[in-house]
Amino acid sequence: MRRTFLALIVIAAPGLALADPVGLTPDMMSATVATPVGPVEILRNQDTENRLSGDWTLTSRPCPNFCIQPMIPAPGVTPVGELEVIAALQSQSAVVIDGRIRPEFEAGTIPGAVSVPYTEAPDRLGELGCEVDFDGFICDSADVAQVILFCNGPWCGQSPTAARRMIEAGFPAENISYYRGGMQNWQMLGLTVVPGQ
Repeated sequence: MRRTFLALIVIAAPGLALADPVGLTPDMMSATVATPVGPVEILRNQDTENRLSGDWTLTSRPCPNFCIQPMIPAPGVTPVGELEVIAALQSQSAVVIDGRIRPEFEAGTIPGAVSVPYTEAPDRLGELGCEVDFDGFICDSADVAQVILFCNGPWCGQSPTAARRMIEAGFPAENISYYRGGMQNWQMLGLTVVPGQ
């Protein structure tokens, strides 16, 4: 009888696993964030058979340009993960910056992210609370934003380049966080992606 009971559990287990919701954490199914087009709910894809497709599945791209990026792209920068990105988006305590080129941003990004292509980042520090100076920017006031930079994933050099260029232009490294996982990890986890506005 015990073996029959265990056999029924094993047979039923796959069905039970499919019935379980795919949450962000054990206590949080989704998170709502403000975006320019209104609130967006960030949640994970509920299809437990979902798979990545296209470029996100490529594992072996030539280096350069697709070299593995360090967890900390510059001294003083803090690495963060998905839950920290979601928390920042919900509380609006930081500006989440998509450092990719604009066509990549427009094709799909993290809800609530702002497009600041890595090529423009050091010239747009005024949007982050820095004051324009003759030699660049002064970024020493309490109004300087906390930012989270991301790009395509662990092999993408766009946001690490943005971080280094921002620091060289006067932005404080301690105000920068780096989401190294970027769009590849975000999509790997089945999280909500929206067209960039």
